[in-house]
Amino acid sequence: MKASHNESVFGETVYSYSRRQAVEDGVLVDLTVLEITRQHWTIPLCCSDSVWTIIQDGVTNHGKDLIGILHDLYIVAKQGINAATGQDRIQFKATVGVAATFGPGDTAMPILPLMLPSDE
Repeated sequence: MKASHNESVFGETVYSYSRRQAVEDGVLVDLTVLEITRQHWTIPLCCSDSVWTIIQDGVTNHGKDLIGILHDLYIVAKQGINAATGQDRIQFKATVGVAATFGPGDTAMPILPLMLPSDE
């Protein structure tokens, strides 16, 4: 069965949940709004609310600096990406295990969401 230009081979979409909706709902946190993120990444970057809670805990309860935490997280993420050539999903160890899946966002443009393995 060949799909027309308006129809998927899988049929009509029953439900979709966009990255924008997830950010608006607080399920994802858009890190691209922060200068430190734009210094490290050329693609949109977000994290799950679980990862953001851990970051905020470091700032609020352990006297850590947000910029420092993100800088360290980004360096470790880049090392994980470089070690996992050709894969679209990686796991790396920051203070906790973090997973990153490189792929399309709401459009065909790539994004990189950082999440806990249990968030998937």
